[in-house]
Amino acid sequence: MSTTTTAITYEAGLAPAAGPAMPRGAARLGWAVADALTITKRNLIAYTRIPESLFFSTLQPIMFVLLFRYVFGGAIHPPLGLTYIDFLMAGIFIQSVGFGGIGTAVGLSEDLQKGLIERFRALPMARSAVLAGRTTADLVRNVFVLLLMTGVGALVGFNFPNGAPGFIAASALALFFAYALLWGFAVIGLAASNSETAQVMAFPILFPLIFASPAFVPLTSMPGWLRWFATNQPIGAVINAMRSLMLGARYVPGSTSGHVLVALAWCVGLLLVFAPLAVWRYRRIS
Repeated sequence: MSTTTTAITYEAGLAPAAGPAMPRGAARLGWAVADALTITKRNLIAYTRIPESLFFSTLQPIMFVLLFRYVFGGAIHPPLGLTYIDFLMAGIFIQSVGFGGIGTAVGLSEDLQKGLIERFRALPMARSAVLAGRTTADLVRNVFVLLLMTGVGALVGFNFPNGAPGFIAASALALFFAYALLWGFAVIGLAASNSETAQVMAFPILFPLIFASPAFVPLTSMPGWLRWFATNQPIGAVINAMRSLMLGARYVPGSTSGHVLVALAWCVGLLLVFAPLAVWRYRRIS
């Protein structure tokens, strides 16, 4: 890849002794994309080489679906005409990709501890590749998790009330939101002193946002102040948009397009904040 190209260039005496020439324009973009894909591949291969981690990371979402469906489902009453499993799926999707994203923080912190980040920084590769590769690999893992949860949900009664197009659009929105969150977890992973601290830092931020949301219970069951917070915080906005797409607007007050626009605004806003912040933090690592 770029490292091989650099070695050939040096052998040919075409680059200055101080270091490889920085590509410009479109060549520089292609260089960065190629490096990011290489790091993505490296992280995906790493998942397959730790089977117990892969097993438990996929087992947990299944357990959540079954737990809420059969343990809490009988005590929670969704809007009339809607089964609890249909109401649940949007929330359980966001919960799974949210808690799964903590692995991004832990993985980056471990790479930092082991000195792997320093090795990457010493190579003639795009500075953005380490972060882009990690978040893209975790996004691919989220695709697999959502597919798995969809199959389990269908087995326990989820019947795609608004049809396949609405469900696919809701899933795409969940993945976009998950990708924005992954950059936030990258900031935590780069700021934490070790992997244990990264996990401890991420969990209390995510936990109240997920459970103080319409993920598992209707908003009508909450007191007014909490209902306002649950509706307007990012996870609540994304869940309402997904639920409107998956179930139909009649089950979620407000228009579907309005909910989707608010959710997309949150996704774009979080990405515009977290991605530059993660890159800035990565550049400051000595």
